[in-house]
Amino acid sequence: MTVSSTPGLARFNALADDETTTVLHEVCAGAAWGRAILSRRPYATVEALLSAGDAATAALTGEDLAEAMAGHPPIGRPVPGDPASSREQRGMAGATEELRAEMLELNLAYQERFGHVFLICATGATGEQMRDAVKSRIGNSPEREREIARTELGRINRIRLTRLVTEGE
Repeated sequence: MTVSSTPGLARFNALADDETTTVLHEVCAGAAWGRAILSRRPYATVEALLSAGDAATAALTGEDLAEAMAGHPPIGRPVPGDPASSREQRGMAGATEELRAEMLELNLAYQERFGHVFLICATGATGEQMRDAVKSRIGNSPEREREIARTELGRINRIRLTRLVTEGE
């Protein structure tokens, strides 16, 4: 989206800093990421906001990335009452009990190996695709997996930022 000004973006730019911090935390649990986005307001375009989000994700330290990832529930267990979590993990909603059990086992093995939740941009992915992704990524080196997780976090953040500034328009 490259619209120069949208009502949602104008609302975002006009929020008080404490309100902005709260809504940005819903996009990404990493405090450093939120501070980076907040510090560059106002944004002239949605694309400028998304670019700032990409830059903030790329700049996260290992500790900041861990904090951001800790804000995500395991695949197959969306946060109860959180519409974003349920929407993003919709591909697991109709999964068989067998697939759910397999994902639980894979999530635990992944977390044991890497020390953090398996992070994937689940929007639009089926349960089988998510299962296949964790299976293919569990053999990665920790360094390689951290960079893949950073890329996935960036994709999630872009979707959430876009929704934040365009929802209800």
